[in-house]
Amino acid sequence: MTDVAAAWADALERFDWLPLRGQALVLLGGAVGVALLAHALATALVRRAVRQSDVFWRSLVSRTRRPARLALVLLAINVVSPLLPLQDGMAALLRQGLHIGMVITAGWASLAALDIAAAIHLRKYRIDVADNLVARKHLTQVRILRRAAATLIIVFTIAFALMTISGFRQWGVSLLAAGGAAGIIVGLALQPLLTNLIAGIQIALTQPIRIDDAVIVQNEFGHIEEITATYVVVRLWDLRRVVLPLTWFIQNPFQNWTRDSATLIGSVFFYLDYAAPIEAMREKLDQIVRPSPWWDGDTLVLQVTDLRERVIEVRCLASARNGGDAFDLRCAIREQMIAWLKAEHPEALPRDRIDLSADPDTARGSIRQSHQ
Repeated sequence: MTDVAAAWADALERFDWLPLRGQALVLLGGAVGVALLAHALATALVRRAVRQSDVFWRSLVSRTRRPARLALVLLAINVVSPLLPLQDGMAALLRQGLHIGMVITAGWASLAALDIAAAIHLRKYRIDVADNLVARKHLTQVRILRRAAATLIIVFTIAFALMTISGFRQWGVSLLAAGGAAGIIVGLALQPLLTNLIAGIQIALTQPIRIDDAVIVQNEFGHIEEITATYVVVRLWDLRRVVLPLTWFIQNPFQNWTRDSATLIGSVFFYLDYAAPIEAMREKLDQIVRPSPWWDGDTLVLQVTDLRERVIEVRCLASARNGGDAFDLRCAIREQMIAWLKAEHPEALPRDRIDLSADPDTARGSIRQSHQ
């Protein structure tokens, strides 16, 4: 590395700029002008050719206009470089710079093509609808895989650029092969990052979580707001954010309320006296739920699910399109059912009973209480 730097410095010090002001500037200017003209003509022809073709190719032509222009300019300079009055060191330096520029241009175009492919794929799916399970599935996969692919493209671009420099060629080979002592040290230093990247690919393929999934993590309810290459942002119900590494979702159990479908069944429990009017409660539940905008028209059940010493357990089930609607529907059932019981059937609410026997001798210790 020191020898290469010294050679470059020596070439710059010994380079005579005077000859370049004449013939060399004319050659470079002419080459650049021809390249720009060729690029303009080629762009017009290609746009006309792909006007009726797939949207990917039209977008690719538009997005790669700048890298294509840069590539043609570099190619033109490379063609006329042997005609320039350059010393050997400066000529080698120019060739090396041109090679690095071409590699970087190829990486730039590859990233543009990757972005276009991801955007076009996601156009077919809408996440702003009620039943967005398939859309969230593809959104999660594309975002994670796009970041992983972009990381690989950047790594390969840097590696190939280093391989064009003789003093750094081994660095590029080591970066590509992930071998050698430097590769081992970098691998150990980046172990958490690499582990999360691998976990991200695993999540993209198996999808235990997706964008906008309703989840319970660390005893907190929230929605998956963002999945990056290394961490996940969970938006809690009170707008707080919990940031967790991707590996957490691989190594720890959690609840996903929208794994297969956004539809949820909300449950409401009442603990009432044995005198509670069950049939009348079923009718009232029907009156509460059916007009509700939160009910999805599927599940609606009221059952006595347990008998205890002093009260009975009454469970109401009602389904909703998503977790937020299910929560609002459960609150509405609680509020309206309790208000109706207090107004129409106060005997159904839990009560304390005291039964005093007529015989004073047997009254002692014969107190029975029923309460919740």
